This record gives sequence, C-alpha cells and structure tokens, in this order.
Amino acid sequence: MRNETRRDIANGHIAAIEYGQAETAELTVVFIHGWLDNAASFETVMDALHSQNKHFHLCAIDLPGHGLSSAKNGNNFYPFHDYIDDLYQFLANLSPNRLVLVGHSLGALIASCYSAAFPEQVSGLVQIEGYGPLAEEPQNTVSRLREGVMSRQRIRRKPTRAMQSVQEAIDRRAKVNQIEASLIAPIVERGLVQTDSGCEWRHDVNLQSQSLYRMSLQHADVFRQHIHCPQLIILGEQGFSYLQSFQHDASDSTHIEMIEGGHHCHLQVPSRVVNLIFGLVNKI
Repeated sequence: MRNETRRDIANGHIAAIEYGQAETAELTVVFIHGWLDNAASFETVMDALHSQNKHFHLCAIDLPGHGLSSAKNGNNFYPFHDYIDDLYQFLANLSPNRLVLVGHSLGALIASCYSAAFPEQVSGLVQIEGYGPLAEEPQNTVSRLREGVMSRQRIRRKPTRAMQSVQEAIDRRAKVNQIEASLIAPIVERGLVQTDSGCEWRHDVNLQSQSLYRMSLQHADVFRQHIHCPQLIILGEQGFSYLQSFQHDASDSTHIEMIEGGHHCHLQVPSRVVNLIFGLVNKI
C-alpha cells in the first residue's frame, strides 16, 4: 500500500512516499532523487518493486527544499554536505532493517558519501547516473567560489514567473530533460503549487545557486574507496558521458551496468532498473 508520510528533522520535516511496513519488512530501500526532482521520480520503480516483493519496505524522500519537504530557513543555499546530515536524521527514526540506498544523480552523490561515512548502516548501494561526489581540479577553486557567490546575487534579483498551466510546466521539463512528457509528469505535478498568478515551482529557488566549493578529484576518490558494501552503478547509454569514464576504475565490489535511456533512465526503463536492484539485493 502506498502512503504519504513525513518525519521531523531539525528545523523542518522530510516528506516521503512509502510502500510496505518497516515493522514487518525484510529490508528497507530508501530512494533519493536528483536535483530539482522529488520523490515521484521513483514512483514507477517502487510500484514495480512492491508488486514483485511486498516484504520490502520502500521509501522515497523529498530532499529539503524539494517536493513536499520543508525549505531551509533564511538564506540557506543548500550546501551539499548538509544533505548528509539531513539523511542521517531521517534514517535514525525510519527502520531497524538492513538498508539499501538508491540514488539518482544528486541523490547518488548523497547516497555514496553517506555509505562511505556510515558503512555500518548501509548494506547495499545503487547509484543511477552518478558515481561518488562531484569533483574538479584544484585550480578551479577560485573561479568556483566567485561564480557561486555571483549566482546567489542573481537569484536574489530574479523575479518569480508563473506558468499558465500544469501542461506548460510538464512540457518545459520534458524539453529540458529530453524525455517524454508523460514520464516526467509525476515529478512536475508533485513539484508545482497553484497561486493566484498560475502554477509556480514548489522547490526553494535557492537550490538553483551554484556551489561555492567542490571536492578535489583526490577527495572524491577517498570517498569511493571507503564504500565497502556491494554497489551497483546504473548508467544511461545517452546519459552524462563523463560518468562512463569511471568504468575502468570500479572496485571488485562494484558492478557497472549500461542501460537504455538518458539521464532519467530509471523513468524510461523502470523494469530494467527493478531487475538490477533485485540482483543487488540477492547479493546481500
């Protein structure tokens, strides 16, 4: 049975979509969506997983500032590491079961860093269109800081523009993400709010600022080396091409699978993703 839930964390709450019962489940699978998406990103995958095994407890969260979760207070611009703290607080009261983390894009970055920092909590890791934290060469640090600060100034000056219909919003996202409108529609619908002016995005506008800092390549490698649970990397054949360069660096406990589709391949071929997740679960 599908349930809409929410759990309190410091200074707010995290909303979620859940299937199954943590109290009677054999395993809990937590899904973490990508940037400016929300929990609906995993609706089709969770529905198929639940149909095949009703003994799993499945939980897709809205990250803070996204979907139905609360926004951060004041001028918080959602630095990446804060998501690790948010996830820790959420998981502390979720389930006593063995835990598998499934993340897409930004969610994969969060799930990978969490798995490295708290290996005792994570029994399995699935990264969809992601492989560890984002990183760059050290010489980009100064320009990264400058552009990050300037992006905050642009956001503060940017007016809010409403869309005239839900369909307009769906069509916009479909074009940006190069995906069929019907596949992205659930994410868009959960991410909209109706106002007197029309439809507006529900997510916190501060999410659109650029990072002030990004890890070095060496830092990112250390995080990957500290992931000890079985893990699966799922990459779309038409997804982010830079991710495919990691295929030769994977450890013995990491399996990389290329599947049909682009950056949102889990929406395009959910049955394939479900089968791969089952394969990882069987290993643990």
